[in-house]
Amino acid sequence: MADAVRWIIWGSSGHGKVVAEAIGLRGGHVERLVDNDPAATPCLPGVPLCIGQSGLRKWLTADPWPRRLGAIAIGGARGTDRLEVATLLRELGIELPAVIHPGASVSTSARIGTGSQILAGAVVAAEAVLGDTTIINHGALVDHECILGHGVHVAPGAVLCGCIRVENFAMVGAGATVLPRLRIGCGAVVGAGAVVTRDVPDGAVVVGNPAHGHAKEGS
Repeated sequence: MADAVRWIIWGSSGHGKVVAEAIGLRGGHVERLVDNDPAATPCLPGVPLCIGQSGLRKWLTADPWPRRLGAIAIGGARGTDRLEVATLLRELGIELPAVIHPGASVSTSARIGTGSQILAGAVVAAEAVLGDTTIINHGALVDHECILGHGVHVAPGAVLCGCIRVENFAMVGAGATVLPRLRIGCGAVVGAGAVVTRDVPDGAVVVGNPAHGHAKEGS
C-alpha cells in the first residue's frame, strides 16, 4: 500500500472510520468517501463525500488517476450489498485489495479474498479461506481450516473453531462461538453470544446457548 496510491471508501459511517484507520496504519491515504444516502455526512474530517454511483462517476471523470484502491465500509449482515458495490468498483477500474490491520494476526497459509477486511486483534489461522468482501471484525477468531464464503461478517469477539464452513452472506454475531466442523448456511445469522453446537440451515436465525432457531423480525 504505497503512499502514492489513493484510496476510496464506500460507506460514511462508523465502520468507515475503522477501515480508514487500518488503511492509514499501512501507509495509505483516503481521498474520497462514497455513500448512497443523500443525508450522509463525511465520517472523516477533511475527506470529501460523493453521493451514490453518479457522484462517484462524476468525480472520477473530473479527476482521473492511474491507480486507485477501494474499500467497502458496509457492516452488519449486508454481505450482498458489499458484493454488489465490489462489482461496481471493479467496473470503474478501482482495485479492491484486502485491508488488514497491522494489529491482526493472519497465517501465511491463509487465503484472503479481494475486498475483505481483517481488523485489529483478529486472528485468521492456518489454511483458513476467506471469500471476497468478508469482514473479520475486532478480536474475532477464525481458526484453522475454516472456509468462509463471500460477504460473510464475523462480528467482534466471535470465535469460529476449526474446520467450520460459513456460506455466503452469513453473519456470526458479536461474542458468538461456533463449535468445530459445523456449517453455517447461506444468509444465516448467529445471534450475539450464541453457542452453536449443530449445523445452521440456510437463512436461519439462531440465538442462545445452545443456539436454537428464532423467528425473523416481521415473520
